[in-house]
Amino acid sequence: MLSTTSFRRSALPFAAAAVALAGLLTACGGAEPAKPVAATSSVAPASAVAAPQAGQVPAVAKTQGWLKIYDGPAPAGAHTVQLNVTSNPSVGHYVSDGAGRSLYRFDKDTANPSASNCAGQCAVTWPPLTVARDQSISVSGVDPQRVGFIERADGACQVTVGGWPVYYFGKDQKAGDLLGQGVGGTWFAVAPSGGKAVVS
Repeated sequence: MLSTTSFRRSALPFAAAAVALAGLLTACGGAEPAKPVAATSSVAPASAVAAPQAGQVPAVAKTQGWLKIYDGPAPAGAHTVQLNVTSNPSVGHYVSDGAGRSLYRFDKDTANPSASNCAGQCAVTWPPLTVARDQSISVSGVDPQRVGFIERADGACQVTVGGWPVYYFGKDQKAGDLLGQGVGGTWFAVAPSGGKAVVS
């Protein structure tokens, strides 16, 4: 017959496994992943760190929980969200994804602590840039220490720059479009620092 002590000892590994599995299924586990994209030829500021040589894998510059953030362009075929710095005469340097699509920040969000206040119809018009548990983030021209993620109310992991959650604008149709700049006086292309991209 099994004693109570023996039962507790044999049940312990199963309880630990259940807790670990629950952790895998939460913390942004159910998010729709952002589509991996190839790096584009965006303009990096002069202060950007030199990209790795061809065939060289970028170094992990930061880890946030399960997420690895690499400094440099993603290797071909990598399952990653790529962030680049792009330049436009009307806003200066701003952050775009690997396909060159502009990314925005919302003044009604907060950076410290990082929190999104764009949900429902707002998130339809301004889709959040998300990262899934099986992805990483690669950055070119953005300080990897300024990049991270938050968990949204729907469980998706939204990418942040300088603490600010970042979004696409639904009316932008192609690389380089900046139709969301200044909308409602609260939406702005996100600068590499996380601030508003504006020409002073």
